Amino acid sequence: MRKIFWLLFLVSFIINAQKDSVRVDLSNPNATLYTHLYFLQSDSYQPKKSAKTILGLPEKEAIKKVVRIKKVLDGKGLYVDFNKVPKNANYKDTVRYSSYEKYTPFPQRMPEISVEKIENKWYYSSETVAKIDSLYNAVFPWYVQKIQDFIPEFGHKKLWTIEYWQLFSVLIFMVLTVLIFFVFRKLTFVILNRIQQKITKTTDITFDQSLKKLARPISLLIAISFLDSVFPSLYFSLEINKWVFLFIDIAKVVFWTYVLINLVHVLMKFYSVFTEKTHNRLDDQLSPILHNFFVGLVIFIGVLRLVALFGVDTTTILAGATIGGLAVALASQDTVKNLIGTIMIFLDKPFHIEDWIEAGEVVGTVEKVGFRSTSVRAADTSVYQIPNSKLSEIVINNKGLRLFRRYNTNLGLRYDTPPELIEAFVKGVREIIIAHPETRSDSYNVEFTGFGDSALLVMVNVYFKSLAWGVEQSSKHRLHIAIVKLAKELGVDFAFPSTTVTIEHFPEKQGLNPKYNTDAGRIDTAITKVLEEFNKENPKED
Repeated sequence: MRKIFWLLFLVSFIINAQKDSVRVDLSNPNATLYTHLYFLQSDSYQPKKSAKTILGLPEKEAIKKVVRIKKVLDGKGLYVDFNKVPKNANYKDTVRYSSYEKYTPFPQRMPEISVEKIENKWYYSSETVAKIDSLYNAVFPWYVQKIQDFIPEFGHKKLWTIEYWQLFSVLIFMVLTVLIFFVFRKLTFVILNRIQQKITKTTDITFDQSLKKLARPISLLIAISFLDSVFPSLYFSLEINKWVFLFIDIAKVVFWTYVLINLVHVLMKFYSVFTEKTHNRLDDQLSPILHNFFVGLVIFIGVLRLVALFGVDTTTILAGATIGGLAVALASQDTVKNLIGTIMIFLDKPFHIEDWIEAGEVVGTVEKVGFRSTSVRAADTSVYQIPNSKLSEIVINNKGLRLFRRYNTNLGLRYDTPPELIEAFVKGVREIIIAHPETRSDSYNVEFTGFGDSALLVMVNVYFKSLAWGVEQSSKHRLHIAIVKLAKELGVDFAFPSTTVTIEHFPEKQGLNPKYNTDAGRIDTAITKVLEEFNKENPKED
């Protein structure tokens, strides 16, 4: 009997010794967090030892603080993975606090809770101690305990490890979440629609479709935020809360990404409405490029947020992406140069879509400006693809920016044309230009400018109002026809390269020189006739 007694005493002593083997250790972040959480477990509950992780408070107040910190962590499903908590006594958070010895276990989901080094030991930070009461009240509102007091005894019975009142509350919360979604979806759409109408002054149905797509994820965010705020009050275990809040956080990231993508759609729609009111077609081309860029940026940030929820260090990913991007940039310098050229084209705007340009050997109409190259359609309808890096460096003659289209030519009259007919011809051409509906009547030149090898040169310099190439050619046609008719009526001949041999005397043969009629009355009648016909065929718009 005595042997049995000593055996039981020995076993009890060993068990107690094992329990006491875990001592208060505040030498590093890992030890401090372990001390706090270990001494608040049900099988090792010693809150006085756990309270040692808080400095400068009375023991009773410190116990209240550490208990609340654990409840907040459990309520939000924040599980401390001690394999990832640093054991370095001189640990420094170089990402967030470059000059402080501080550690934040959950920087994304609960940045308010952290530990810091004071003298040679690690304690919960003063910010955590100051904020824990407000955090606790936010996670477990005052009415939660009131509701707990009204739960009947039957409600505390368990189905497996979950009490009946918890199951019933989950069903109620799910129904409320669905109702909140439908109510806020309609309310959000009404608000967004009114904002859109005030900004754009339009009731375009395509805006309604875009705003409905935007209102849906916003209402989902509101509904999931409601579930996030009330679920901790159900007092589920840490394991259940861990998976529930992981799902909620994933849903938040997905919905936020969905919101931002649809917001990009709406903003680009606003931008498109604005660009339609401007004459700059290059802005229209910029819209899809900006749209694709911002959508890609939103998706990239959303992916980073998702992987951060699973404990992946996003700074490592960003550093790798930066190094990889540098390597890719070095390997594809031409692509990078073209991208920079694209940016410079959109900043400087040397031309617009549908402008007629001369860029080196390429002459044609600008059709599209892409990320890498610009498409220019030549007069023969072939398409040139010019790298934007080259286009941003060469000299560009933008015909599309001209105020008017200038046309300059020389008309050659025969050397034997009398001065009276030269004057009459010049006068008639001037009158035709003034009467022409597509030419500037206040800026033109028609002058007898010199003596060519085979002709008397009459310079014609006019400006056409339309910048369209096709309209210019049609205007030239009408001008030329009127000049030819004028020459015919006046009896004036156009010269062509020739050699004239003059024979002083040849019996019974007459010379080939034409007979010119220089009668002033006949000249005025001819000019008037040609102008009347021209005005009848080409009336000017009032």
